[in-house]
Amino acid sequence: MDLRGFRAAMATAGWFKVDGNLAPELLAGLRADLIRAHRVCREVQVRNGLGEVTDGTVHHIIGLGDHFLWMLEELPIWAHVDDYFRGRSILNSFGGVVHLAGTPTYLGRVHRDIRTFSGSFPLMMNVLVMLDAFTAENGATYLLEGSHLRPDRPGDEAFFRDAVRAVGPAGTVVLFNSNLWHAAGQSRTGEPRRALTLTLTPPYLKQQCDYPRMLGYDQAARFSSRLRQLLGYNARTPVGLEEWYQPPEKRFYQRDQV
Repeated sequence: MDLRGFRAAMATAGWFKVDGNLAPELLAGLRADLIRAHRVCREVQVRNGLGEVTDGTVHHIIGLGDHFLWMLEELPIWAHVDDYFRGRSILNSFGGVVHLAGTPTYLGRVHRDIRTFSGSFPLMMNVLVMLDAFTAENGATYLLEGSHLRPDRPGDEAFFRDAVRAVGPAGTVVLFNSNLWHAAGQSRTGEPRRALTLTLTPPYLKQQCDYPRMLGYDQAARFSSRLRQLLGYNARTPVGLEEWYQPPEKRFYQRDQV
């Protein structure tokens, strides 16, 4: 485990690539689950008038496929994540991308996934899981190395001139500081480029979606300790005094989350 190289890369370039070594059957299941999740999300996007800007993206799909939970157990990144946050973390979001030529989403714009520049404080990490090979031809993500060190958005010309491409075979995982400016590339192929896009934060940050409530509080017992932590079961918000006044082992927000 090259944590020294990981720390150096995250400090200077702002990103690090991990060989995921995910089993072929897991990758196949993830692709199938992502396509099904895309159909579900797309119906809601169009119904709520967001179809044009969200095409090809899915959000908060953790409950829409068993392979997503399996993947969280198998990802070889948790030592890196614990090192980055210097302690525990939880899923802030769990989404994905089905990228095709001409897909007009916000992902092709130069952006970062955190609204407040956090400087050297590890407030959020992006996790990109490649379900297909990422190549320059199918729109591999642009990453502007070192841009996590400054708050201002780079100009488009400078960004696309200087950014590197996150290329790799299916199963590759890219970790990057959420202050890093990035953008999806343009696909020049007729094949989908699929990926899962996760963000992680310290447990005291509010999740974008309440995953424990979405999956069911009664489901906690069937999850491993790692999944309970990642999904946010150890960092819930109590409602009322009955939920607040509980013995330590039953508290909604566990004492080891800070």
